[in-house]
Amino acid sequence: MTDTTATSQADTARASELGAVARFLKATEIDTRMLGMIGALLLIWVALHVISSLRLGVNPLDFDSRTFLTPRNLWNLSVQTSAVAIMACGMVLVIVMRNIDLSVGSAEGLIGMVMGFAQVHFLVRFVGLELGNPWIWVLALVIGLALGLLIGAFQGFVIAYLEVPAFIVTLGGLLVWRGAAWWVTSGQTVAPLDATFQLMGGGPAGSIGATWSWVVGIVACLAVVFALFNGRVQRKRFRFPLRPIWAETLLGVVTCAVIMGAVWLANSYPWPIGIVNRYAAANNTVPEGGLFIAHGIAIPVLMAVAVGLVMTFITNRTRFGRYVFAIGGNPEAANLAGINTRWITMKVFMIMGVLATIAAAISSARQNSSTNVLGTLDELLVIAAAVIGGTSLAGGSGTIIGAMLGALLMQSLQSGMVLLGVDSPLQSIVVGAVLVIAVWLDTVYRKRV
Repeated sequence: MTDTTATSQADTARASELGAVARFLKATEIDTRMLGMIGALLLIWVALHVISSLRLGVNPLDFDSRTFLTPRNLWNLSVQTSAVAIMACGMVLVIVMRNIDLSVGSAEGLIGMVMGFAQVHFLVRFVGLELGNPWIWVLALVIGLALGLLIGAFQGFVIAYLEVPAFIVTLGGLLVWRGAAWWVTSGQTVAPLDATFQLMGGGPAGSIGATWSWVVGIVACLAVVFALFNGRVQRKRFRFPLRPIWAETLLGVVTCAVIMGAVWLANSYPWPIGIVNRYAAANNTVPEGGLFIAHGIAIPVLMAVAVGLVMTFITNRTRFGRYVFAIGGNPEAANLAGINTRWITMKVFMIMGVLATIAAAISSARQNSSTNVLGTLDELLVIAAAVIGGTSLAGGSGTIIGAMLGALLMQSLQSGMVLLGVDSPLQSIVVGAVLVIAVWLDTVYRKRV
């Protein structure tokens, strides 16, 4: 009898605890899948840090500069994630509409090669602009954006109006655009790129420094507070249920803490000693105790965040975004409702082409060259990021922030394996396995819902 009573009390306590968690999630309106993804990301970071520390024979709590959880490694991780995260934003819309784009990596490579050729050869030799001309990088980027838009429009037209399956069209694009990238320069690497163009790749010069990073962080926190306040006003206006004040406050505090923590982390990574010494010598500045110059937030990270915000606004606050999800949920019903499904499909692939251009600019600027391997297998990382971020291959559901977190998770795995000295074939095995597991989990989740 005593055992039965104890079991009953334990069950009651467990039910009460689960009820409290459920009430908390309902009050804060936190997406459980997103919360689970953040938890998985933090778990991966801790695991990689501990393994790298044990491999080097150092205490994980010492945060040695060669381990995973260090300002240097996390700063580089943010830069490496930027290009994939930007393309993942577009891939969300593509997959939501029950399509796929296997050509994004090859398109990125072709566009990067064309922009590099424009800077080094076309604009200098044929147009007559001098090296260092401030218009070179602008014109090269415009050429890249036009090419990306054309590639997306062409593929979207074939898919939407000629009714060729997206899988076949983009699989053909994967081969065609990769071959075209080689054809532009007959396989030769194009370098060096314009100095201003290189800023989009990050590095000491491609960062905004400590002061401006704090300014960006403060502005971002003010934007979060305004968004929460405005959201509450709009809910009152349309008589929607309101979140409790404590929930609003908690969301604001946690979000701002994450933002300012990220800024602090970016400002904790100094310039390399060689660059600092050259800077000190050029400016005749050698303070006692050395010179600490923080990188701050990298420009490609700011570009990725800007793309994420714009794409979130498009998907959540525009008629076009609602149409995309409506088509993905039920294409036949959307067509009967008067939505021009073909034109929407074409526009989605055009957006994908533009985002591939931005990713190509970041990747080529980071390498200071345009090579034939640029963007190789990026299509795998982009699709994996979108799916891991909660975008359903069945269509109709997905989030931009989820895809960007998925890109960070995929890049964390890849960077961690490089740090641990894992062979490249094994890295591919892990990435492929993670993608399959993510799709399986999505299937299980949809069945339960």
